[in-house]
Amino acid sequence: MVFQASFHDDDMESSLLDIPSTPLSAKPCSQKRWSKAFFTIKCSRAFSSLVQDSSDQVVIDVFEPHPHFPTIDQPVLLTHIVKKKNLGQLIAQYNGVEGLASHLNTDLDGGIDGDAEDVSRRNQEFGSNTYPSPPAKNLFYFVFQALRDPTALILLVFAALSLGFGIKENGLGEGWYDGGSIFVTILPGIAVSAIRNFKKNRQFVKLSRAISNIQVNVVRSGRRHQVSIFNVVVGEVVYLETGDQVPADGLFIDGHSLLVKEFSITGESDHVEVDLTQNPFLLSGTKVFQIL
Repeated sequence: MVFQASFHDDDMESSLLDIPSTPLSAKPCSQKRWSKAFFTIKCSRAFSSLVQDSSDQVVIDVFEPHPHFPTIDQPVLLTHIVKKKNLGQLIAQYNGVEGLASHLNTDLDGGIDGDAEDVSRRNQEFGSNTYPSPPAKNLFYFVFQALRDPTALILLVFAALSLGFGIKENGLGEGWYDGGSIFVTILPGIAVSAIRNFKKNRQFVKLSRAISNIQVNVVRSGRRHQVSIFNVVVGEVVYLETGDQVPADGLFIDGHSLLVKEFSITGESDHVEVDLTQNPFLLSGTKVFQIL
């Protein structure tokens, strides 16, 4: 919601402009007063226009709780608590892991309801477990990259010079032979290189998607299911084993303590122990090294 406070000086401006007329035959003292009044009017009008053009705007972001998760203050706050591993704020704000599970309508044993409506509500409120893909590179991008090759640039410049001098000396009819033959030799090589790199890039994108589409074990309505990592929603109960990748930022709720590799996220080479009391925080993309 946006509240805009605008200052309108219509009354002030009208009073400033409402100046009684002065005859031309006025005394010098009156003329000086008129000059001062005119200068004052100009300054006041300029100031008024500045105030109107740069009217103060007060933007207040009013958060409206989701009807199905009314006790969750802001989804961003949950992310902040996990990223910063702020155990004190987790306890103070949501009364610990079990309290947060209750706020998220999650049964620690049976998981979430997991039907289409429940999943849709959670995606709508908290967002999906996906990331924006970079824009696809088209064929023209690889043509441009091929043209940036130093060897190709030198040959193209040489072909252009040869074409120009040939036409100048022998005319268009015969002068284009040498330069044109060089262009005919170079351009197919550039086209083949661009098409080959374009196909390789498409294959790499498909392979990356297939590798990223990891299947994880979750509990919904008391039953264990395998779902894509992209279909994991907030409040989900996920089973982790040695070697598994943590599918999303989350909290450790039950089981033996874990040793987790966080090198890809934090750069720390040491393994981090995750448990119920001291450090229940799990970061997306880390891997379970060992179950203690």
